[in-house]
Amino acid sequence: MAKIVMSWNINKEDEATYFEFVVQEWLPELMKLGLRPMQAWYTLYGEGPQIVSTAVPISDDGLDALRQIVRTDEWKALVGKLDRYVTDYKQRLAK
Repeated sequence: MAKIVMSWNINKEDEATYFEFVVQEWLPELMKLGLRPMQAWYTLYGEGPQIVSTAVPISDDGLDALRQIVRTDEWKALVGKLDRYVTDYKQRLAK
């Protein structure tokens, strides 16, 4: 199963607006783009990114579908919105 693994740290001064954004925009837009959110981890203590999240393509096209999604202007715009609330955003595609 192919998936996208994303990680980031939340800007401390924007935590409340970050969580509002995730619920109202990030998750619905992921699904509109053809991704199904699967898992999310919130690191409370220790090193590493504060948030690690995964999503899989809704279609069965696997890695090819993921590659197509992350190349779209819509994906880039959505990540750009997320960047307002986070630092150190990283993504990788995995199979």
